[in-house]
Amino acid sequence: MTQAEIKLCSLLLQEHFGEIVEKIGVHLIRTGSQPLRVIAHDTGTSLDQVKKALCVLIQHNLVIYQVHKRGVVEYEAQCSRVLRMLRYPRYIYTTKTLYSDTGELIVEELLLNGKLTMSAVVKKVADRLTETMEDGKTMDYAEVSNTFVRLADTHFVQRCPLVATTESSDPEPPPPAPTLVTNEKDMYLVPKLSLIGKGKRRRSSDEDAAGEPKAKRRKHTADNKEPIPDDGIYWQANLDRFHQHFRDQAIVSAVANRMDQTSSEIVRTMLRMSEITTPSSAPFTQPLSSNEIFRSLPVGYNISKQVLDQYLTLLADDPLEFVGKSGDSGGGMYVISILTSYFLTVSHLLSSFLSRFGSRCARIFRLVLQKKHLEQKQVEDFAMIPAKEAKDMLYKMLSENFISLQEIPKTPDHAPSRTFYLYTVNILSAARMLLHRCYKSIANLIERRQFETKENKRLLEKSQRVEAIIASMQATGAEEAQLQEIEEMITAPERQQLETLKRNVNKLDASEIQVDETIFLLESYIESTMKRL
Repeated sequence: MTQAEIKLCSLLLQEHFGEIVEKIGVHLIRTGSQPLRVIAHDTGTSLDQVKKALCVLIQHNLVIYQVHKRGVVEYEAQCSRVLRMLRYPRYIYTTKTLYSDTGELIVEELLLNGKLTMSAVVKKVADRLTETMEDGKTMDYAEVSNTFVRLADTHFVQRCPLVATTESSDPEPPPPAPTLVTNEKDMYLVPKLSLIGKGKRRRSSDEDAAGEPKAKRRKHTADNKEPIPDDGIYWQANLDRFHQHFRDQAIVSAVANRMDQTSSEIVRTMLRMSEITTPSSAPFTQPLSSNEIFRSLPVGYNISKQVLDQYLTLLADDPLEFVGKSGDSGGGMYVISILTSYFLTVSHLLSSFLSRFGSRCARIFRLVLQKKHLEQKQVEDFAMIPAKEAKDMLYKMLSENFISLQEIPKTPDHAPSRTFYLYTVNILSAARMLLHRCYKSIANLIERRQFETKENKRLLEKSQRVEAIIASMQATGAEEAQLQEIEEMITAPERQQLETLKRNVNKLDASEIQVDETIFLLESYIESTMKRL
């Protein structure tokens, strides 16, 4: 765990949950698993506050617990899961593109609350969608339920582990912590609920339509409270499934850059066919026959079976081996190599990152990557760069850990005159170095955004007050002249300052998302490579 990762985790926890949760979370990240009282003692926080902070962290899957033999419960922070909070906007946007606004709000509610029952999610989303609709229109629970079922069918949401039930009749003392079990069969099984109703709008007053006071209404609903049909069945967003979707998009993009649009569409079809059946950690997709791929091509994509076979052969014969042939049945069985796709994507990332040193430097890097091992004289000849420039560039990349130097001695004494010095690229170490820089960059972006917001806090609060006044006056049917008078409370220089702040914050937000895309590719490549070693 590097200092850059710890700092980034600290910023994310503070931004999402506040100072106390951040203090407890960072302490667990630094020290590892610890029991409750040790956490309270080391952080100087009251036991009650530590319990509440741990509840929040466990609810959002940021902390796990385990019971030791002596009955002591220890809590351990999941640093990798904390860093996933960077990707929340991307998860939500992906769901919006695939399942429209309803799917977007379902995933947003699950990410905001950590875990929720299906009935609670449906009601919250229906209410939120009803708020945005025109007067007289409402969102039906059934429509939201259908979208939830589609998300579960495609594994974007999944059930949370349940508390194990013991059928023992002996009155034994309860365990210090509940044991959670995961049922693989029921992980994506949606309970059959008959949710009948429509979304409701928030009331501006404490009195309802019948004139019943709010307190009395709350008591009335509490007395007539019906049992929740899916009580105890909680759902959460399946982040691994989102990562699989992002991975597939990266592979399709890499194939399009390497080949052409038709090749990328064929690969996209293969990935879509195997997205549910292939585990997210698998090095290859499930084998698919040429006939199956042909039948599954998008409607309107007019290519013949013969042309498809030619494209598949071309992809399989490519030196990078994006697609591999695993058999001859059904017109030929084909698989997609996930690790090869990551390798190509990461090598493109590194070469583009090196372009800041100049195009010649990036050329040398790609050359060494392609040829595996090269001497300095060979680099000069192949790259067609003068000796002095090539030497400077190689040293610059060597000092930045983009390339490494391998010594091959002719004799046991390792005499320099009798030793070959070969330059090579270690993609894994280069990817780790670039990942570390990305963590530092995104932490700097968050700090800068927080600084910009803090510096203009007074102006932002004033703008929010004015907007609230205008909204309330519009609701009561105020005249245009009155609204104009309220708007003039913010002067022209202040308005210009607000626009500049908004533009800067938008740039910083966009930069965070772009850096996180790079982080995702680098993390995926490192994880896939480490599994094969």
